[in-house]
Amino acid sequence: MDVAVRTVNLRKTYWSRGSRRIAVRGLSMAVPVGGVHGFLGPNGSGKTTTIRMLLGLARADSGTAEVFGHEVPRALPTVIDRVGAIVESPKFFPAFTARRNLGLLAGAIGAPSSRIDEVLEATHLRDRGSDRYAGFSLGMKQRLAIAATLLKEPDLLIFDEPTNGLDPAGIREVRDTMRSLGAQGRTVLVSSHILAEVEQVADTVSIIGHGRMLAEGRVADILGGNGLAQVRVGVSSPERAEQVLRDAGFDPTREGQHLLVGAEDPSAVTRALAGQGLYVSELVPVRPDLESAFLALTADEGLGSPADRSARDGSRGAA
Repeated sequence: MDVAVRTVNLRKTYWSRGSRRIAVRGLSMAVPVGGVHGFLGPNGSGKTTTIRMLLGLARADSGTAEVFGHEVPRALPTVIDRVGAIVESPKFFPAFTARRNLGLLAGAIGAPSSRIDEVLEATHLRDRGSDRYAGFSLGMKQRLAIAATLLKEPDLLIFDEPTNGLDPAGIREVRDTMRSLGAQGRTVLVSSHILAEVEQVADTVSIIGHGRMLAEGRVADILGGNGLAQVRVGVSSPERAEQVLRDAGFDPTREGQHLLVGAEDPSAVTRALAGQGLYVSELVPVRPDLESAFLALTADEGLGSPADRSARDGSRGAA
């Protein structure tokens, strides 16, 4: 497998007021060339710190990081023209049009002016190129930031929480843009704590918690590799059905008037219930998702649910 980004035993510790916080602990990660790779974890799990080390904005305590086979930050000047990144809120001139903002940036980095219309087209902003930045929605501002990263035609794009603060329409716009870039053969590394959003766009994922790797690979493999096959069972007496299934070796959980049962063979559930005179009125496969996979992977990590973590962490902090 060709690899765009690789880290091996990467570690980073921060000291603040005499206390030590390990942001990244022995992280080994491989991002394949081409497509969209989700970098997933709750706020404070080490995502932004890892990205900052890849971009030479922070130095690792130990371990190595490579971008297209070049060790960073030592060889970053060799590879930096192949990388575009949005790590913090981009800065543009509010009174200038989108095209003029991009023109100033293109001149600063030596990109040809012909690229301006191309990147506006790639981010579906060509019709808004003459509009002032101040009048853009949040989603349009984020897409303009993506357009700016495309001026130097990078092979790798790194986006840190690109849908933060966007409304559903803005999220869809950014998601479609990332999917389009991945389809063009570019490598898009997108970090997020919003698992459902990444699931809709990512081909492969790395899931981290407390600064260490929990799982990595194709989304389909992770969803299918965590014992998450479940069925939702509707039955007239859920209390009795729950006990019958436990006696039969299943581990059902209540969901209102339904039961969720992990079962590779759903017919085994119906047989167990029918054997005790309980007949199923509903039997629906529950499709596993990244949220479920994450909770299964972090069951022993003390990370809680994504909603709990977002409420606890508040802002992005040192994600």
